[in-house]
Amino acid sequence: MPGIYEYVRHPRVAELRLSKPVKTEDVRKAHGDNVFARLNARFGLRVTLVVGTMWCAYVFSILALLALPSAIHQGTYYVVVWLSSSFLQLVLLPVIIVGQNIQAAAADKRSEETYKDAEAVLKEAEEIQKHLLAQDAIISGILARLEANVLPGGPPSPSTST
Repeated sequence: MPGIYEYVRHPRVAELRLSKPVKTEDVRKAHGDNVFARLNARFGLRVTLVVGTMWCAYVFSILALLALPSAIHQGTYYVVVWLSSSFLQLVLLPVIIVGQNIQAAAADKRSEETYKDAEAVLKEAEEIQKHLLAQDAIISGILARLEANVLPGGPPSPSTST
């Protein structure tokens, strides 16, 4: 007797087994294939790693503060210009990059945890599938025995009734 249900594995399962969670570093590597793209990616990453530190924010703060006396001497308008263009832009740039780096690391961690969760769910689903196949085999055996004990076109034979 054929099985009650024939399981067809989803194609994504094979892809999942061959892949790993995507991380920021993987995206950087996929930036381009030619020499210039790789050089640009490497240079951009290096600059981001240097500028995206709190130490750089402190250095930029000192640099901006060196221009403050000149701005104060020139008047209120120049103090506003200094604050908006020099101080805020110089200091906020590395601080924002630091925040983005932290967010990227958190996103990578969430991605990895989600991947592990998906693997666990897949393993559980495979165990459920094995359990269901075992049940199908037992149910098919019971059904075959019941059909063997029933006379064609009539009630069950007296030897099987209790």
